[in-house]
Amino acid sequence: MAILPYYVANLNIEATYAAITGEYAEFKNLCFVDTLDNVGAHTAAHGQTASLFGSVSEENVARIKRQNTRKISVVIGNPPYNANQANENDNNKNREYPSIDARIKQTYIAESTAQKTKLYDMYARFFRWASDRLAADGVLAFVTNRSFIDNRTFDGFRKTVMQEFSEAYIVDLGGDVRANPKLSGTKHNVFGIQTGVAISFFVKRHGAVARKQAGRVFYARRPEMETAEEKLEFVGSARASALTFEEIRPDAKQNWLNLTRSDFDELLPIASKETKISAKVSQERALFKLFSLGVVTARDEWVYGETPDNLEIKVRHFIDTYESERDRWKKSGRIEKTNDFVSREIKWTSELESHLERGKALKWEPGRVRRSSYRPYCSAWTYYDAVITHRLYQQDGIFPVSGAWNNKAIVYTQAGSQKPFCAIAVDRLPDLHLVGAAAGSECMPLYRYDEVGNRLENITDWASTQFQKHYQPGRGKKARPITKEAIFHYVYAVLQDPLYRETYAQNLKREFPRIPLYGETDASFWQWSGWGAELMALHIGYESVAPFALKRVDVPDEKVRAAGQSPKPSLKADEDQGRIVIDSETTLSGVPASAWRYVLGNRSALEWVLDQHKEKKPRDPTIREKFDTYRFADHKERVIDLLARVTTVSVETMRIVESIRSGPR
Repeated sequence: MAILPYYVANLNIEATYAAITGEYAEFKNLCFVDTLDNVGAHTAAHGQTASLFGSVSEENVARIKRQNTRKISVVIGNPPYNANQANENDNNKNREYPSIDARIKQTYIAESTAQKTKLYDMYARFFRWASDRLAADGVLAFVTNRSFIDNRTFDGFRKTVMQEFSEAYIVDLGGDVRANPKLSGTKHNVFGIQTGVAISFFVKRHGAVARKQAGRVFYARRPEMETAEEKLEFVGSARASALTFEEIRPDAKQNWLNLTRSDFDELLPIASKETKISAKVSQERALFKLFSLGVVTARDEWVYGETPDNLEIKVRHFIDTYESERDRWKKSGRIEKTNDFVSREIKWTSELESHLERGKALKWEPGRVRRSSYRPYCSAWTYYDAVITHRLYQQDGIFPVSGAWNNKAIVYTQAGSQKPFCAIAVDRLPDLHLVGAAAGSECMPLYRYDEVGNRLENITDWASTQFQKHYQPGRGKKARPITKEAIFHYVYAVLQDPLYRETYAQNLKREFPRIPLYGETDASFWQWSGWGAELMALHIGYESVAPFALKRVDVPDEKVRAAGQSPKPSLKADEDQGRIVIDSETTLSGVPASAWRYVLGNRSALEWVLDQHKEKKPRDPTIREKFDTYRFADHKERVIDLLARVTTVSVETMRIVESIRSGPR
């Protein structure tokens, strides 16, 4: 809430009126109020009117009440986009809107099939408010984030729109930089941001809604590479009535764009929420019982480190600061929230502040220092703790903290991610953003562990039955038994198959993968399983494969040597020349063209190694000031060795993938 925009809006209205009519007149209808708090009996969702900030003046209160008695036929707006506060240290949380959020839960979320549906973005709230505020006949016209058009978490939103409106006209301006890295926010986005933009006109017609007729959706899209200037020129001159709209026929899963192949539903589900929570083996109907997201730290710079010693220093400081603040909080006798109380020297989250308020103590535990898969082929040491790590999900049941365990998991790009689908095998804790931001990672382990450390099969008996029925029906001779580990390898090979990824690209963006049964004989199964086993051995054992024979050239940098400095790091890939520039002294050459084609997310495996070992200034001010000790020169020889080994992994992976491409179907 800010008073200045209110006054500016008022002046603009009055000045425009005066310019047109030649007379000044006071505009008596602008209200100073948080719109999302103004949820009263006038809306379709008969909620409670909250505090309206109406105490500025009695006249303002009267304006609000007067407006709330009127029928509203048109709502126009450009709602804010932010979902939540990015950093607790900003101490600038979004306000809570219980009435609007309850309506979102009753509608958009209730109709969603997504595993985790978070639709409390500010612009989703304004869509909900405006939809309820409109009269039985009316138009909602918004300029917003375009995510609602094709994002998986908005499937319930799309279904609700078709229930509540007769027509929806959408002009998609594109400019989604995260979905297409070839785009530039400043060049291709109308607002100069990374999030795509759309203009929506949702039309209510009382008769159609009363008859429960499904709404119709009409869609127009601007060219993908159109510049912001060209889009703005279009917006400034085009008339909606003159546009060519394509009518969308949504599928059963409420997808509006890029409709998927129907046979995907006939394949074997890799996982399901029902199987995960089922207490009876007979009710399991997916290949894997347990699945989990990768760990979320919300403070990577604090809980990841290049060495155990480097990590320990940072985490001990974090714990000491937290404990000092907990003790100070306890002695203060304060009962309100900690927002303005705690020291922002460390990275706080709302959950960490809740732990402090509850008096949760922290102490350093050496056993919680673990190896993790932070990025593709880039391991890091991490401190794995329920409080400090922020979100463990079900990783305790996959890679337990204590006890003797030996496990491996298939990690693939989660549905709804903005990066292309990929899969990689790991034998240690995976990070949620294994292939970077804007992409989550989902983890399917071979085994799972119960609370006392017992190892259990994670491939279900139902999965074994499906494979046995298909590949070994009524065999007279004794066939080689299909083991659960063999099924695990089969699944991994399928997820690496380029034809599978191309055929089901849209499905993989929206839901759990499903697995086809390729070929009719057990020989077909074992061929696929063998490919998966070979790939898994490469990807998990990348640190011990034979290094590729890259040619190394060292030319002393006399200038930096004379200054007593280390060579200047470069870590740049030159794909066309098949070389890697390490620093101002060292170059590697002879990188095969096929090595660059092994891509995970939006980078090749080699480029991930280069990116993760560059010298970068930490974003966290405390880390930057006290713990910025990373120098590439200290790790140069290790990185060169790693690049040679990942080159081998990349070349061999592409060799196997080419065999998979022509495999039995």
